[in-house]
Formats: sequence, C-alpha cells, structure tokens
Amino acid sequence: MSLEWWHWIVLGIALVVAELAVPAFFIIWFGLGALVVGLAVLVLPISETAQVGLWVAASLAMVVLWFKVFKRGEYLQSRTRAGQSDGDSIGEIGLMAKAAEPFVRGRVRFQKPLLGAEEWECMVDEPIAAGERVRVVAVEGSFLKVVKV
Repeated sequence: MSLEWWHWIVLGIALVVAELAVPAFFIIWFGLGALVVGLAVLVLPISETAQVGLWVAASLAMVVLWFKVFKRGEYLQSRTRAGQSDGDSIGEIGLMAKAAEPFVRGRVRFQKPLLGAEEWECMVDEPIAAGERVRVVAVEGSFLKVVKV
C-alpha cells in the first residue's frame, strides 16, 4: 500500500481534531505538517520516504516558528514579570513600627493595605528609628526595602 495524498489529509485532520482532546497545544503542528504533505503530494509526485521526511521537516518548522516567532513576546514578557507585583508598591510611604538597621529587620506600617497587608517586615541600608516616615524602593522576596523620606 502506498501513501496517497488523501491519506495525509485524513491524518492531518485527525491530528488537528485530536488536539481538541489533548490540551498540550503540540499535536496540532504535526497535523498541520501532514496537511502540508498532503497538498504537496497532490501537486508533485513524491516518494514515500520523501513524504515522511517532508512531514517531519514541516512539523518541526511549525513548532520552531511557534516558539521563536509567535510565542516569543509572550514568553519574554511573562518571564520578566513572573512573581513580582512591586510595580504598585514602589514609592508608597509608610511609618516605621519597629526600628531597623542594616542586617536587622524592622517593620513598616502603611495607612492602606499594601500587597494585602498593612504591616510588612522591611530591610534598610542605614539605621531608621521607629516612628520615622519611609518610602518603599524595592520588593525583595517577602520583604520591603525602604529608605527615609
């Protein structure tokens, strides 16, 4: 039995439909590769070995295109902002509830909740006494880095 053009079309459609059942968003590229081979075999006489090679090449090319061209911006944007919500916190003014020194954590209290809490542990580069006004300059893990206002 030799592979006809319609075999590739049926395989392509089956793989694209299978993508609906498997939420990996990966099978579709092999289905589209099979559709490309089906159209190529319809137009040109290609040996079975070349058909399989074209299917592998077309599928891999589509996977590479997906990750390099189309998904690139989304990946870079989510990678640089993952786990960080400091954008709204930088510049907020608070009051030192517990004195802090370099290497000794203090506590800062805010008038309105900041990132879900009114009080945060903080780190400083220079000693700050309790009762001083401070400004948030960075969010470092689960601590705020603050400086005197």
